[in-house]
Amino acid sequence: MIIKIIILLLLALILISLGAGMVSLIKDRGETNRTVKFLTIRRVLSIALFVLLVVSFLMGWIQPHGVLPTGS
Repeated sequence: MIIKIIILLLLALILISLGAGMVSLIKDRGETNRTVKFLTIRRVLSIALFVLLVVSFLMGWIQPHGVLPTGS
């Protein structure tokens, strides 16, 4: 259960960083590097989330739910 909370927290942080980048892009009009910093943070968080998902699956902390058909 704790891993699901961490995943949701990372997703929320990614969205917040994306929104902050958008706001700084509109407000600063390219005069500062804040947009680049926010988008760099978003990329790092996205990579961290991907690694966490892969490790969690391999360790058995999360399981696929099997909604998609298997093709049989």
